[in-house]
Amino acid sequence: MNINDYLISQGGINWSLLLNDWIPPLPQEFRLWLVNRLGDVFVLAQHERVMRLDLGSGACTEVARDRQHFATLLDSRPNAEEWLRISLVNDCRRLGMQLDTFECYGFKVPPTLGGKYETSNLVPTKLTSHYSYQAYICKQQDVYWVAPT
Repeated sequence: MNINDYLISQGGINWSLLLNDWIPPLPQEFRLWLVNRLGDVFVLAQHERVMRLDLGSGACTEVARDRQHFATLLDSRPNAEEWLRISLVNDCRRLGMQLDTFECYGFKVPPTLGGKYETSNLVPTKLTSHYSYQAYICKQQDVYWVAPT
């Protein structure tokens, strides 16, 4: 596996602006490290801890104590699947869903509103729209709609 096949390029993007609405749950101080093709970010926090912001749920969790530990954990297929969404990204490519510059696979219906991590629920989306919309949805204080079970 080539990890770069599952990451988006960070060049030419004002990440501090895109991620501003995500503080919290992101820590006040961090360095952006990796961004997967669904827009989930991996940042280096205090003491080089690796934290993952899952845009689908809005949760930010520590996944490794440092970059080396992350690399070791990424060798485990379940971690690689969860963190990089390998099968989902491969399925999107097989269906011809190509990403342009400054795009990620965004949700038609966000997981917080009952959407699934399936190709039928993904569409190439501009990063600015994806980060802004997901932050708005994930940070709602009041729930007015509950997904059917």
